[in-house]
Amino acid sequence: MRRLFRSPWLEVNVMLLILVLAYIGLALISFGAETPPDGMSGGAIWGWLFGFFFLSFAIALVAVVGGIGGGVLFTPFMLAFTSVDSLIVRATGLIVAMFSGLVSTGPFMRGGLANLKICIFCAAAYGIGAFSGAQGAIYVAKHLGAAGEGLVRLALGLILLTLAIYFVVGGKKIEWPEVKRVDGFTKWLKLTQPYYEVSLEKVIDYPLTRAGGVLFAIVGVGLLSGFFGLGAGWAIVPAQNLIMAVPLKVAAANSGVLLGMGDCIAVWPYLMMGAIIPLFAAPWLVGQVLGGLLGALILIRVKAGFVRYLLIGFMFFACFGLLTKGLSMLGVIPPIPIWITGVVFVSIFGSVIYVIVKYFKAEAQQEEAR
Repeated sequence: MRRLFRSPWLEVNVMLLILVLAYIGLALISFGAETPPDGMSGGAIWGWLFGFFFLSFAIALVAVVGGIGGGVLFTPFMLAFTSVDSLIVRATGLIVAMFSGLVSTGPFMRGGLANLKICIFCAAAYGIGAFSGAQGAIYVAKHLGAAGEGLVRLALGLILLTLAIYFVVGGKKIEWPEVKRVDGFTKWLKLTQPYYEVSLEKVIDYPLTRAGGVLFAIVGVGLLSGFFGLGAGWAIVPAQNLIMAVPLKVAAANSGVLLGMGDCIAVWPYLMMGAIIPLFAAPWLVGQVLGGLLGALILIRVKAGFVRYLLIGFMFFACFGLLTKGLSMLGVIPPIPIWITGVVFVSIFGSVIYVIVKYFKAEAQQEEAR
């Protein structure tokens, strides 16, 4: 019982209580409110917001078990399959990524896994990039109109397609990078910070290198995050791991801390534009946090390899929606009929189910061989 009043569960309980009270208050107001001509009724708005919470919960659950942040699915799906203004979607995506990072910061810092020195070193670079990206998003929305909206969806579709292919190929993940030479700048910064590795039952003191190079990479990651409203953990982790030789677990912990520190900077331009609507963001935010925590608990206890295939299927389907909607908004192709979208959905997830069945069969054969 005491755990319910400790971080992060205390924050989660407060958020959940506020969300429940907000839904009750909205229901009492909306069902008695008069619907304007050609407007959406209060009950319909309440239903959509209630559905957003469960959709956000499911997205976060699948994303965390699959090894990425929920923003990588949230923003593409909202831009591909809804007519919500892209600035509102991207601002909400940053809010979601920011609070998800803040919730994970406490456990990572208390456990000593996150390296605060690296996080502070990279935070300024990430914040500059994210703030610049957010300003760029607002400039595009103001000056390019519908063409800008189409280009944003096309660019995001190509980025997501690249990321999906990266997941198919497997990517290059090095748990313990080997450092052959430490440059003078990195040595001068003194960024190393030993931590206790539970799996090895000993303290690990890891060397680092190319600290200057990682700054340029983090600025680029921040630009993408601020402009598209994506959680950037999928890029922060390999940037630290492959360039700076940060151990994979430490890089993942640093990623959560950096998102909490950096995305709060990127949110300000959207906030000043009025693109952050609390009533819209709240269900997505709480759903992401609760789904992420449950996903983390599931990840500890199960083999989550099959979820990776499900995640890849969602990403390819979102790519289809983004690319076709972007081309349609630019006038290159006519709007895609709903039946074609359905055929693509069935084709993609039929292939995913086939691969998952093969995965389970291979797992069963390995168990029998043992």
